[in-house]
Amino acid sequence: MPFRRLSAKVSPATAAYRGQPSVSGSSFSRMRRFIVRHRRLLAALACCAAVGSAVEALVPAAAERTTIVSASRDLPAGTVLESGTLETVRLPAEAVPPGAHGQPDALVGRRLATPLLRGSPVTDISLAGPGLLAGAPPGSVAVPLRPADPSVLGLLGPGQLVNVIAGADAAWTGGEPGQTAQDGSTAVVLASSVPVLWVSGGEPTGDGWPGNGGGEGLVVVAADRENAARLTAASGNDGIYLVLTDG
Repeated sequence: MPFRRLSAKVSPATAAYRGQPSVSGSSFSRMRRFIVRHRRLLAALACCAAVGSAVEALVPAAAERTTIVSASRDLPAGTVLESGTLETVRLPAEAVPPGAHGQPDALVGRRLATPLLRGSPVTDISLAGPGLLAGAPPGSVAVPLRPADPSVLGLLGPGQLVNVIAGADAAWTGGEPGQTAQDGSTAVVLASSVPVLWVSGGEPTGDGWPGNGGGEGLVVVAADRENAARLTAASGNDGIYLVLTDG
């Protein structure tokens, strides 16, 4: 009885025809063709990933931020602060200016000594009060004056230098503090080149000229103790005049 060789059964799904690569070989070939075809795109993506990783490693951790109070709109000097004129912003700790405030409620009712633009922080030197003398020479004091001519208020602002004159019989032409005018009139130089710290009531009136701002009309100047004594003694008189000077 002749013997017959039996071949192993091969599933049609896995059988490979002559010349056809195996399943694993076919997948590798397709992947190789994909890489070759898109090599430039893949290289660009790899570079982007590398750059992103480098940037992330170099960027420091989020800086500590501090809440401060700033102006919510443009505010002129003399404004009495209200909740609607203030807002809070968060700044990096190293960007917070000296004298900044963190609580709006603590500033409500305070008066601005300097104008503020929208977004500007409210600091101690922005407010009428002891902060006005920040940076002044030791022994300086703030002296309020009521000038005889209220129209000068519209010409003054913080930082402006003025000569303070008592007496109105003649124009002052120069001299040291305490001297009378050169023409022998009763005008007396009480202080020379003192800086204005704050002006109250310099708003223009309806006719376009600076007015008395509702009757306040005060000017606060910085002076040393010697000048302050003369200015205080004369502040009750009606003949106080301020002459603008450049120093």
